[in-house]
Amino acid sequence: MSQTIKPAPVRKTLTVRASPETAFKVFTEGFDRWWPRSHHIGKAELKAAFIEPRTGGRWYETCADGSECEWGDVLAWEPPTRLLLAWRLNAQWQYDPDLLTEVEVLFTAQADGQTRVDFEHRGFERMGVDGAAARAGVDSPGGWGAILAEFKRVADA
Repeated sequence: MSQTIKPAPVRKTLTVRASPETAFKVFTEGFDRWWPRSHHIGKAELKAAFIEPRTGGRWYETCADGSECEWGDVLAWEPPTRLLLAWRLNAQWQYDPDLLTEVEVLFTAQADGQTRVDFEHRGFERMGVDGAAARAGVDSPGGWGAILAEFKRVADA
């Protein structure tokens, strides 16, 4: 009998030169300022990306053609320390309302006035046989590491 290996979460930690309050606001309210234009699921160019500021809010994009594409929703909104998002994109980068992987971001104050940001994307096993490939995609050079580097660039400014 073969045993399925559960894909490990993707974890990233970075430090930004901002308070937890500012880092949380840049991550959420300023999401469109740092999210890469190349990372979208719509047929048209990405116009803007949003995280609605409340538990139950949407995580989505608007496209240049006026269409909207859902990415997921906000599971926990706890400023300035924690954000938990439902990532509902499958391994083919299509929205699946029945799929739930989670993106959790923790903002922890540091003694020097900076903030440690702990990021975790988990639950790839819920994608079935495609989970390992999806995990590899979001942990690739153009994945979460590069995306979070853009967040850091904006938060540090």
